[in-house]
Amino acid sequence: MDIGNSSLVTEFILVGLSKYSEIQLPLFFLFMGIYIVTVAGNLGLVTLIRLNSHLHTPMYYFLFNLSFIDLCYSSAITPKMLVNFVSKMNTISYAGCMTQLFFYCFFVNAECYVLTVMAYDRYVAICKPLLYTVIMSPKACSLLPVIVYMGAFIASSAHTGCMLRLTFCDANTINHYMCDILPLLELSCTSTHINELVVLIVVGFDVGVTGLIVIISYAFIISSILRIHSAEGRSKAFSTCSSHVIVVFVFFGSGAFMYLHPSSVLSMDQGKVSTVFYTIVVPMLNPLIYSFRNKEVKVALKKSLSRKIFS
Repeated sequence: MDIGNSSLVTEFILVGLSKYSEIQLPLFFLFMGIYIVTVAGNLGLVTLIRLNSHLHTPMYYFLFNLSFIDLCYSSAITPKMLVNFVSKMNTISYAGCMTQLFFYCFFVNAECYVLTVMAYDRYVAICKPLLYTVIMSPKACSLLPVIVYMGAFIASSAHTGCMLRLTFCDANTINHYMCDILPLLELSCTSTHINELVVLIVVGFDVGVTGLIVIISYAFIISSILRIHSAEGRSKAFSTCSSHVIVVFVFFGSGAFMYLHPSSVLSMDQGKVSTVFYTIVVPMLNPLIYSFRNKEVKVALKKSLSRKIFS
């Protein structure tokens, strides 16, 4: 093996979402459709923001990063899952499993941090509009994504590094559709206490600290919205906030539900359903909620299509 230590396992078998063969094909078409929408939505949004200069603002810069993360995030997981739906033997090499684990942890942490940055950006825009250009300066906007990706790299390196130190003896069947942390820990024939501690620290920080920042930001945002005299203005602002809060709740809630509990409380089959939300569904929802309901994005899309047609 090219990577790993004393592990005796050279490949893993992925059980997938269901053991029943009669629903494999319907699931394939369902998730194929979700993946197509995810790629089209996020790739379209990335291209749209890149080509329209009036969208080169802090809010859309962070949205650009979110769409890029969602595109890579989904592509690190869904294609392999789709192959497994139509394959007789759903295997993945040890090296491939550790690689998927690294990128999965990297993008899920990056998504968590960029959602937090976007909440802070909206807080500054609504609660401190006169200082917005000072606080969200070009230098700050360039620095924040660096912090996001560096934090994600550190978290994913910690998870993957701890996983590489484990030994996998005979058991190689992963009760999941991907190489996730908890299903792999169940297969280890050596102590996993360090891995569980790392999961508790990293996920606790992601859900606790970043979640608290999001909650505080939106508490101030809602307080400011309630002081808006126009009923139409309040309704529009609440609509935007509710959409963001829904995605944040699904992402953070499903992550906490999956990881922040004793292993005896939640079965792995229940965990797979929870994982589907923040690995498959959320990357599809984000471009729909954050962009296609946005008036500026709609105008930019119409202008881009008009230039394309007339050219």
